[in-house]
Amino acid sequence: MRTQVAIVGAGPSGLLLGQLLARAGVDNVILERQSADYVLGRIRAGVLEQGTVATLEEANVAGRLHREGLVHHGIEIAHGGGRHRIDFQALCGKSVVVYGQTEVTRDLMDARRAAGARTIYEADDVRIAGFDGTAPRVTWRQDGKAHELACDFIAGCDGYHGVTRQSVPPGAIRTYERVYPFGWLGVLVDRPPVSAELIYVNHERGFALCSMRSTTRSRYYVQCPLDEKVEGWPDERFWDELRARLDERANAALATGPSIEKSIAPLRSFVGEPLRFGRLLLAGDAAHIVPPTGAKGLNLAASDVRYLAHALADWFRRGDPRGVDSYSARCLKRIWLAERFSWWMTSLLHRFPGTDPFGAKMQDADLMLLFASVASQRSLAENYVGLPFDDA
Repeated sequence: MRTQVAIVGAGPSGLLLGQLLARAGVDNVILERQSADYVLGRIRAGVLEQGTVATLEEANVAGRLHREGLVHHGIEIAHGGGRHRIDFQALCGKSVVVYGQTEVTRDLMDARRAAGARTIYEADDVRIAGFDGTAPRVTWRQDGKAHELACDFIAGCDGYHGVTRQSVPPGAIRTYERVYPFGWLGVLVDRPPVSAELIYVNHERGFALCSMRSTTRSRYYVQCPLDEKVEGWPDERFWDELRARLDERANAALATGPSIEKSIAPLRSFVGEPLRFGRLLLAGDAAHIVPPTGAKGLNLAASDVRYLAHALADWFRRGDPRGVDSYSARCLKRIWLAERFSWWMTSLLHRFPGTDPFGAKMQDADLMLLFASVASQRSLAENYVGLPFDDA
């Protein structure tokens, strides 16, 4: 079997890359070790920057997003018993759209199926080779049989634990990482959200977030120690802890109910660079991880994919290598800015173990400056809604 681009990973980044390449006339095959149902069952956030929405429009998969997505013109930050709104429209004239990552994945799957493009699910023992030359290939096993796919490029969209980055020789990649000493305990519930916009909470008991997937489905988070287990958090305990961190107005609007999903996610910052190794190019979580505080994970993956799709289209349609040659450097500029913003938001809003009274006062001072300074609010707003693409 042969294709122009072999894409490893059928999450949103791999599916979006496949869709953009297909629309540009570039043949591609996607391989995924899990089933399609498993991929769709992953519960992830869904705050989309305007640039991500534009990329989904370019991929011709934004119809349902525009019908069902919730446009948000700001966020609120709760601290000291009060709430302070960051008005994106007033500060930078932009907004974000709340639309779950699961729904983005579903839309991309439907579009790929309608186009007849090939996705191979439940591909076992996927391995890549030859990417240091001009004849890369991907091998896998399925139904007890060995398969091989020859290609011109391999796109590694298979996440932090995937095979593509692990196949790079250790001396060829440099990694940067920070693991945070807490996680997010998240609950999904079929109840209306507590507010029309997201509320980020800085509280002495720890961070909390009031979010949503729709006007009838809410997603709530509380900061918890890394050694906590989901089994130790029955619904009643979660709601009691969330109430303890919310202000009176939010508590009055909080509608609780039985959770339909509950999980604990660790937080980390991670970058592996460069993103290109001969004919292997990494994108999304295979190249970087951000803590979810700044809502950058899916958006950063989408910007990688946008750059990569345009670069590969130029390579195949016009024989122009400049996009592929500059891919890593262009992505890393944006990655490190998103890493900085996500780290800053995490540092601003969470309670870190071992913080002394001076450190706590410094965090309070940072929040007071943010609430009092239009320039500080504008910086937050510009980063949250998404920095412009480098289209040079």
